[in-house]
Amino acid sequence: MTIKNLITTSFLLFVGNILLAQTARWQQRVEYTMEIDMDVNTNQLQGVQKLVYFNNSPDTLKNVYYHLFFNAFQPGSMMDVRSRTIEDPDGRVRDRILHLSDSEIGYQKIKSLKIGGTDQDFEVSGTILEVTLAEPILPGAKTEIKMEFEAQVPLQIRRSGRDNREGIEYTMTQWFPKMAEYDFEGWHANPYIGREFHGVWGDFDVKINIDENYVVAGSGFVQNEKEVGHGYNGDKAGKGKNGKINWHFLAENVHDFAWAADPDYVHTIKQVPNGPELHFFYQADTLAENWEKLPDYTVQLFQIASEKYGRYPYGKYSVIQGGDGGMEYAQLTMITGHRSLRSLVGVTIHEAMHSWYQHVLGFNETKYSWMDEGFTSFASSEISNIIFDEKSYNPHMGAYNGYVSLVRSETQEPLTTHSDFYARNRTYGISAYSKGELFLMQLQYIVGKETFDKALLRFFYEWQFKHPNGMDIIRTFEKESGLQLKWFLEQWIGTVNSIDYSVKSVTPTADGKTKVILERIGNMPMPLDVLVSFENGQFENHYIPLRIMRGGKTEDMPSVRKVQEEDWPWTFPEYSFIINQPIERVKNIEIDPTFRMVDTERDNNVWPINNPIIFGESPSGK
Repeated sequence: MTIKNLITTSFLLFVGNILLAQTARWQQRVEYTMEIDMDVNTNQLQGVQKLVYFNNSPDTLKNVYYHLFFNAFQPGSMMDVRSRTIEDPDGRVRDRILHLSDSEIGYQKIKSLKIGGTDQDFEVSGTILEVTLAEPILPGAKTEIKMEFEAQVPLQIRRSGRDNREGIEYTMTQWFPKMAEYDFEGWHANPYIGREFHGVWGDFDVKINIDENYVVAGSGFVQNEKEVGHGYNGDKAGKGKNGKINWHFLAENVHDFAWAADPDYVHTIKQVPNGPELHFFYQADTLAENWEKLPDYTVQLFQIASEKYGRYPYGKYSVIQGGDGGMEYAQLTMITGHRSLRSLVGVTIHEAMHSWYQHVLGFNETKYSWMDEGFTSFASSEISNIIFDEKSYNPHMGAYNGYVSLVRSETQEPLTTHSDFYARNRTYGISAYSKGELFLMQLQYIVGKETFDKALLRFFYEWQFKHPNGMDIIRTFEKESGLQLKWFLEQWIGTVNSIDYSVKSVTPTADGKTKVILERIGNMPMPLDVLVSFENGQFENHYIPLRIMRGGKTEDMPSVRKVQEEDWPWTFPEYSFIINQPIERVKNIEIDPTFRMVDTERDNNVWPINNPIIFGESPSGK
C-alpha cells in the first residue's frame, strides 16, 4: 500500500477520545514516600514505597497498574526484540540487551504489596505490574499502597543505568515501580520499549542511602543539606553511619523523580535573577572549561524562555552529566558531557525546554510525541537563534529540510501514530521533532506572529499541570485569533497530506493589468501570502485566506501594502487574482516569501521561474 492510499483512521479515534474529555478535566494524584538502600558493590537496591493514590475520576477502579521499566533491560524483552528487528535500529541499543550477563541486566522485583495490611494479588508481565485490588477504589476516594521491592541497575544502554560510556556510575531514571496514568482514556499501561513516558502529578519524598563518598543529584530539593555537604554545605562531604549517607529529597507537584550519583561529581550553583536556582553536576575531567561556561548560558536561556514561553514555576533546575545523550526529567536533565561548548549549550537548551512542555504542561509524550518534542524543538530553535546570535529570520529551516526529505521518501506516518508503533526510527524522529516543530511554525504563519506569541503564552498559563492534548492547543489559538483552525489540526496531525502551491501563469489583461493564476498541487490547503515586487522597488502582499478559516490574520509585512483578496474555497484547485499594474512593471511574484509555510516544492512558488525575491531585499524581512 502506498502512502497516498493510507487510510488514517487513527485521527478519527484521536478526535473521538478528545470529545470524551469535554467533561470536567479531572486528574489522578499520587504521593510517594520512598526509602532506598543502595549497594554500590552489587549495583542493587532495596526499596520501601508508600503510595497514597487519589482516585479523582468518576470511575471505580478494580485494578491498578505500575511500570517496571528496568525489566526492559533483559534478553528477550520487548525492547530487546524491537531494537533488533526494527528496520533501522537505534545505534545505541542494537543487540546490546541480548548480550547482557546476569549481573548486567536490569530488574525490579516486588517482594510484597499491601493495602491496609492485606496482601494484594499481582502479576508481572514484562515491564507492567498489574494489581488486582481486594477492595476497589471508589470515585473520590484515596488508598495507601505499601510495597517492598528490590532492583538491579542495568548496564547503561538507553537513558538509565550504571557505568555509562563517560564513566558516570549511576543514572537513576525510570528506577522505581511507578503508577501508570489513568485518565479519560483509561489506563496508559504501555510496555516500555524505548520511547517516551507519561505520569501522574504528585509529590515525591525520597530518601537514598548510599556510600558517603558519592555525590547525589536529584529532582526537587535536598532536605538535609548540612548532613550531605558536597556543595550543599560548602565543599566538605558529609559523614554518615556505617560509611553511608542518607540523602533526603522532596519534589512537589511533578510526575516523575530521577537521580544520579557519582563519586567524582563537581557541584556548582548559579542563581537565575527572579528565577530558579541552577545546579550543575559533572566530572572534573569532562571538558571542564565548557561546563564552567555553561551556567551563564543556562541563566540566559531560562530568562529568555520565561519571557517568551511562560515563567518556570519551580525553584530549582539541575543539569547533570549522565545517560546516553540528553533526556528530560522532573526539574533536571541528564546529558552526556564530552561535547563542544556549542553542543553542550545546545543540548541543555533542548532538554531544559522539555521542562516547559513535558514537565509543566505534561504532554502525553508516548501518545502525542509530536507535541512534546515538537514544541520543545520549536522553542529550542528560537532560543538558540538568540543565544548564539545567529540572526536567522527563520530558525526552523533545519526542521523544514528534514520534513521535506521524509515526504519525498514516501515513508511518512500520521502524527497520530503512537510513538511505540512507528515502523522506522527515522520516521518517528522526523515526525516527532521536525514535523512537530513545524506544527507551530505553520500556526504562526496562519494566525500571524503577534497573535501566535499571545496564544502560546496563554496556552502555557491556562493548561499547566493539566496534561493538555492537541484539541486544547487548537482551541486556545482559535480563541486568541478568532479563526477556525480545526481543519489545520486534522490535516497536519491526522493525515500525511503535504503542501504544494505554484504560480501557474502570469498574463496581461485586456485593460492593462496582470492576471495571476495559482494552483494547489498538494492535498493540504493553506492560506497564502503572495508577495509581488515591482520594477520601481515597491512591494505589495496579496493575502488569500482559506474560506474554511472564517476570517484571516491581521499581521502585515512591514512597509508592504496589503491587498486583501477573496477567500479560497479549498476544493477549488485553482485561484486567480488581479494585480493593478501592467505585466511589464511586475518584477517578481513569490508565494510565501517568509518561508514559514512548509511548501514541499518551492521551485514552482516563484515567477519568473528560478527568480525568487532575494533574502534581505524583501521588506518581508527575509
